[in-house]
This record gives sequence, C-alpha cells and structure tokens, in this order.
Amino acid sequence: MTGAAEGFRIPRRIVTGHDERGASVVVSDGPVSVTQELAEDGVAFHEIWLTSGSPAPIHAGPEDPTAGAVTVPPPANGTRIRINEFLPGHLDERGLQSPVHRTESVDYGIVLEGEITLILDDGEVTARAGDIVVQRGTDHAWANRGDAIARVAFVLVGGAFQDDVLDVLPDGAHDGLMRHGPRD
Repeated sequence: MTGAAEGFRIPRRIVTGHDERGASVVVSDGPVSVTQELAEDGVAFHEIWLTSGSPAPIHAGPEDPTAGAVTVPPPANGTRIRINEFLPGHLDERGLQSPVHRTESVDYGIVLEGEITLILDDGEVTARAGDIVVQRGTDHAWANRGDAIARVAFVLVGGAFQDDVLDVLPDGAHDGLMRHGPRD
C-alpha cells in the first residue's frame, strides 16, 4: 500500500494469537494501524509492534500495542519494531534528514532498500541494503543522500547506560535524551 506522500509504502502486518481452544490463529492481517508521515522531512514511521517489558507479555487476542502516539524510544525494558522510510532530497542546511538525537536503547537498523548515512559526533558511515547498524545510545542523525528511497527496519530494545558511558557523556546528555516522538 502507498501512503499519502509519493514513495511511502505502508507495510502489511500479520499478527498471530490463540483462539478459545488454544489453537494458533491469525488475529489480524493488514496494513499497520499507526503511521506517521513527516512529508516536509521526507520521513515516515510505520509502527509494527512493541512490548512493554521483559519478559514480553503475550496475549491471545487482537490487541494493538502500537495504538497511540508515535514515540521514538521503546518503553523501559521493552522493545519496538518499526520501518522508517527516508525519501531522497529532504536534507536540511546541515545535510541531515533527522534531528540529532540520543535514546537509552540498543537499536538494530536493518537496511532493507536503498542506502542511508548514519551521522555521529565524529564521522559518518553509509549503510546499504543488507547492512545492519547496531546503534548503542549515541548521539546520531540520519540522511538519505542518494536518489532512491531508503527503507530501514529498526528493532529498538530498552536499555540502561552503564557507568563507563555515564562517566564520559557530556554534562546534561542524559537529561537531553529523546523520550517522545520524532518532533519532540
């Protein structure tokens, strides 16, 4: 399915569960229910699933834990999976497509299509389809500097900074964590 902006494609989500006899069944099959498009930035967030703790609660029915506002970090001790799409040609004056941000999480970014540049405090690296970025609570931003859409599946795992990181973070860095949505 295609979203409102040219090139965005809303992913299909298939969710399994259990019926009243305990048999495994498909409880929902269709486009993800929560998508946020930031057309002026050329970015879309498609929320696939999230868990609110560990061990992850497993329910029988068709509940949708993604219902509600799009937030960037996962819940404390939880997980979030989403697909982000980055359209080309939406860079700001610094050459970035997302704000510089930090979350207290370990994020696995799996490039599905195209290429995306990860910008860090001291350097940058371009990842292409098939590459995986392991993002561990660092300040970072993203930019699609190519000429085709970049689709990246992100699996975010709630984390906790350890003393060796807290000892080297700049003053106030922990207070400045992104705790809400992509615009907050």
